[in-house]
Formats: sequence, C-alpha cells, structure tokens
Amino acid sequence: MDAVVDSKSQAQHTIPEPRARVGLIVPSVNRMSEPQFNHFAPAGLAIHVARARITGQWRKPAVEMREEISRSAAALADSGPDLIVYHCTDSSMREGCAGERTLTGIVQEATNIATVATSALVIEAMRALGMKSVVLLSPYQSNDVIIRYLQENGIAVCNDVALKLDGHAFAGVTPQQWLALAREHDRADADGIFLSCTNTTQIEAIEDIELALGKPVVNSNQAVLWGCLKRLSAKLGALPPMTRLGRLMNC
Repeated sequence: MDAVVDSKSQAQHTIPEPRARVGLIVPSVNRMSEPQFNHFAPAGLAIHVARARITGQWRKPAVEMREEISRSAAALADSGPDLIVYHCTDSSMREGCAGERTLTGIVQEATNIATVATSALVIEAMRALGMKSVVLLSPYQSNDVIIRYLQENGIAVCNDVALKLDGHAFAGVTPQQWLALAREHDRADADGIFLSCTNTTQIEAIEDIELALGKPVVNSNQAVLWGCLKRLSAKLGALPPMTRLGRLMNC
C-alpha cells in the first residue's frame, strides 16, 4: 500500500515536460530577466539562461565580443532551446541594425539555432501596436544609443528620460516610480511609451501605465516574451490571457 501511495504522490508532483524552450543570453550583471521570465512565461515554456560579460566595463564592439558571446551561446545550446535571444537592449541596439545582425550571426554560428535580438523584437512589438512615435524612459546614463536605433527603424522619440543610474541600481526603481515617470513625461504626440532595459522592474508597471495614459506600452522583457511566444506558437498551442503585460499580448 505504501508503495502505491508513494507512486501516486510522486506522479502528482512531477514537473511537466515543456512544450518549447527559450534560451536567453543576458549580461552578467542582469538580476531581473530570469525571475521575470520564469514568473510571466506561460505553462509549457521553459526558460534557460546563460550569462556573458557584454556590458559595463566589458563593453566592446560586437566583433570584439565574439569569443565571449560564442562561449555563452554554445553552453546555452547544450540545454536544447528551440530559440535563442541575445537579450540586452543597449548592446543589441548600440551599433544599429548592422551590429544587431553581427551579434545574432555570432550566436547562430556557434549554435546552429534560430536567434533573434531584443532590439529586433522591440521594433516588432512597436509595429504590431502601430507605434510610430514614443516617449522613451530608461535607467541608462544616456538614451542616445536607443534613440539612434529607433530612428533607424522609423520610430520617432518625442521625449526621453535617462535616469543616469549605474549597475544594480537599475532594479531599485519601483514599478510605481516608472508609472510616475510615464505620467510626468508623456506627450500628446507620442503613440506610446517605451520602457527600455532588461534589468528593471518596468514590466510590472505596464498594465498601470496603459490604464493611466490610455496608450500602449512596450518594455524590453515584455517584447521579448511576446516575440518568443509568437515564434513558438505551433509548439505551445492556445495560451491563457496575459493581461498584466498589456495590449501587446493581444497582437
């Protein structure tokens, strides 16, 4: 009898096999993407993460980071992801669309797995929402890199705020503070709000900002999760509503 009970108990606590897997290459200092993706990802989607020294004191031109990125990508590939994301907004936008292609090319060469960058998924998300002009909010020292990339892709920046924070201070800005910043700096000529960065609490503010301003919001982590779900929809099947992540999840 005990053996039967133990067998039933183990069966009830077995973790289901994922229907699809996503691999993220994140900056080594990133503390927020992993818990946020695991929290918001729907059942059936497994999230695997590898770290690379690609920002801050380790920032270099894309071609000079080849060895570091290739190492992280190859290790991540061992987990068997269906899709890999080079997941850093700043570094994937820093050298424009050409630099973005270099980065994803390095990953694909090392893994032979379909790869996309955060930068590309942000633009896809904005286009899906019909956003041609945005208010840009970030924790960065400067938004110049982001503005240039958005402009290259036909997105105008009506107003921008860079909080000029360093490293782990990014995560110290609360969702309520991001909401307050959006309220304060919104512009009538902006189609929506772009919350740029993968290492913040911004994703938790999306729903409240959209309710407050009546405009769509795109955030780096939200856009990447959305893009992954779209690409893996055949494996994942029908998914429950994800209202906390804003209008984008209905596109």
